[in-house]
Amino acid sequence: MAFPTRATYLIIGAGIHGLSTAWHLGKHLQAQGKDVRNTDEVCDILIIDKSAIASGASGIACGVVRNNYYQPAMRELMAHSVSVWESDPEAFSYNAVGYMQISHEGMHADVAEIYQQQKAIGYESDFIEGEADCTTYMKGVFDDWQAKGITSVLHEKKGGYANNTKAMYGLAEKAESVGARIMSGVEVKGFQYSGKSVSAVETSKGVIECEQLIIGVGPWAKQVWDMMELPKTIDVKGADGTIHNVPMWIYWSLQEGTLGVDPNFLKNNEGGMPPVIHVDTDAPLISDVDGSLITDEPWGIYYKPDFHFNGVQGGAMPFPVEQDPDKVAVDPYGPESPDFVVGPEFAHMWCSALAHCQKRFEGQSGKFGKEPSGGIGSFTPDSFPVFDRFHENAYFIADSNHGFKMIGVGALVADDIMGKGAALLEPFRFSRFAEGRLHPVSNSPYPWS
Repeated sequence: MAFPTRATYLIIGAGIHGLSTAWHLGKHLQAQGKDVRNTDEVCDILIIDKSAIASGASGIACGVVRNNYYQPAMRELMAHSVSVWESDPEAFSYNAVGYMQISHEGMHADVAEIYQQQKAIGYESDFIEGEADCTTYMKGVFDDWQAKGITSVLHEKKGGYANNTKAMYGLAEKAESVGARIMSGVEVKGFQYSGKSVSAVETSKGVIECEQLIIGVGPWAKQVWDMMELPKTIDVKGADGTIHNVPMWIYWSLQEGTLGVDPNFLKNNEGGMPPVIHVDTDAPLISDVDGSLITDEPWGIYYKPDFHFNGVQGGAMPFPVEQDPDKVAVDPYGPESPDFVVGPEFAHMWCSALAHCQKRFEGQSGKFGKEPSGGIGSFTPDSFPVFDRFHENAYFIADSNHGFKMIGVGALVADDIMGKGAALLEPFRFSRFAEGRLHPVSNSPYPWS
């Protein structure tokens, strides 16, 4: 087919948000009895990506799907997304094994509140309190459980994980089934405006006129944001006053990798696949290699079986990139970057943390995968997403690295674009920064919890 010159809905990014939005926009048009155009020159729904489907963050995500958020707005948004994952587990390569937040006393009150609010929205979970009862509960899952100082376990019965690449191709098939066209190798170079609206997108293959523009580019959010001449710094109103000239975007280095053991190595006591395990603790972390102290500060890890890379996959706390955001090189992205891949320090810490939790991992650190892993995420000032319109017709889906699990955001954005509104997106409008409507902050060591 020829390169199109016009699109009713032009979507930048063939990851979780772009594909999901296209799928749901197509369903809206079909419900209205409209035939979705997809000709040489005109597309009703066109997705462009400078690389390919799942070539960005969606393709390297650990794939965890959870509702463990201290922020009420995030919990409701994730409950909605879990329902989308559950709508077609086979197409999305989704494993509904559940999720466990296993925590020390410093997080007990926060996790207890999460549990109460999960109950309030009908999200099924069990909550276990007290070190003795938590140990008994965890040994009922893994008989070799040995983490100390755990005083709460929040066991979400929903959630789990998905195979990242298979899930994205399943979503792409759904988008194409409703008439969307996906074009790879098309890089955005600039924007043209008519009045206050974006009238066209300049690409490496030509200019595409558009009526509505949807941007879902994950870690490249800052690049497109700057290209659209949106504010580089903003004012953030908080309880202690307004902070001026806060950078709109910062980067965090993501810490994830794979231990090269048979995924069945992680089977539970019943011989099945366990929930995703997430541990936050203040217990000293001792090296499983030489017995040295790695840290006596609070730390956290998560892990799950992975049948794509054939191992146990997971990660640990990210850390901020100490560099001027304007000078951070997002490309080459992820494992291809020489600057933002995990190294021996992460492998040492994570494998020792696995051994801290379960005896079966003792002496296994030499099996940590040698292939590059990790990447960077583009974060907003409060580390939570922005879903909003700019230049009147440009809808920005800036997920602040919460992306992969939020498969339902595309449905809400499509509703919003089609005039149906989306109440679940209201707490994530850009205006919250200036108005002081910020999300509550937990005691988690992660910036997104």
